[in-house]
Amino acid sequence: MASNKKPGTHHVVPNSEGGWDVKRGGAQRASGHFDTKQAAVDRGREISRNAHTEFKIHNRDGRIAQSDSHGNDPRNIKG
Repeated sequence: MASNKKPGTHHVVPNSEGGWDVKRGGAQRASGHFDTKQAAVDRGREISRNAHTEFKIHNRDGRIAQSDSHGNDPRNIKG
């Protein structure tokens, strides 16, 4: 799964041994491991905001459920 992630992203992904991991796109090792998805999302969002990366939250099946941009949005939106 890690091979298709872009370096400018952080992901919350299920861990095969239980719990949830926060990973930078393309990384093999997790930045953090959490018992609950909410704890992983909270920490992952904080990391993503600090790094100005895209933030992808995955479901248990590995599919992306939600995506947020934290300063790396290529679109120029006024308003």
